[in-house]
Amino acid sequence: MPIPTDHAKPIRITAKENAFNQLQQWIIDGTLRAGEKLNDTELAEALGVSRTPIRESLQLLEVQGFVKMFPGKATQVTEVDRNSITELLPPLAALQALSAELAIPHLTDDAIALLESTNEDFAKAVYTKDYFSALKIDEKFHQIVVDIADNSYILSMVASLQAHVRRLFFHNSIVLTEQSIEEHHKIIQLLKERDALTVSSTMRDNWLRAIDEFHSLP
Repeated sequence: MPIPTDHAKPIRITAKENAFNQLQQWIIDGTLRAGEKLNDTELAEALGVSRTPIRESLQLLEVQGFVKMFPGKATQVTEVDRNSITELLPPLAALQALSAELAIPHLTDDAIALLESTNEDFAKAVYTKDYFSALKIDEKFHQIVVDIADNSYILSMVASLQAHVRRLFFHNSIVLTEQSIEEHHKIIQLLKERDALTVSSTMRDNWLRAIDEFHSLP
């Protein structure tokens, strides 16, 4: 099982958090391939931790749907179902839409400025066809809104769903287009206007449009 050795090791987090974050990233970007059997001893050696945080991380990854554990046999990376986008995005869209509504009472000038500058960065990435950077910036844009909403339950659920969005991107199921730039701009304007109903609808449409774009792929 090929395991990279040049990965970054986060600081000031627990061994379990470090292991979980790195294993999830390797599954998302395909370093650990769909269907691959995972050896907790090899993973522990690669990450410089004991087997305990590896096993705990694999249990969490199973809850999230990234691995499947067969007790006494093997732990295997789950397959990627590109069509799962039709199940993944509606709940994420609903949570993002609710976040936009909840964010309105907590908006500040600094928050609006951050959203505007982030969308400018997103536009540059899209126009230059740097889609990997665009994905990360798009996620940052929406995360800003979730953070402003300040709801721990939404924060947790969005984080889990967003990880699957990243994985689908690496398997060419997520399409980023210039239309998102304008939709982000509209979302910012509606937040400024404190229009909760319309910003919620616009945010939901921004996410759900990706389903139609996926089905239009050749």
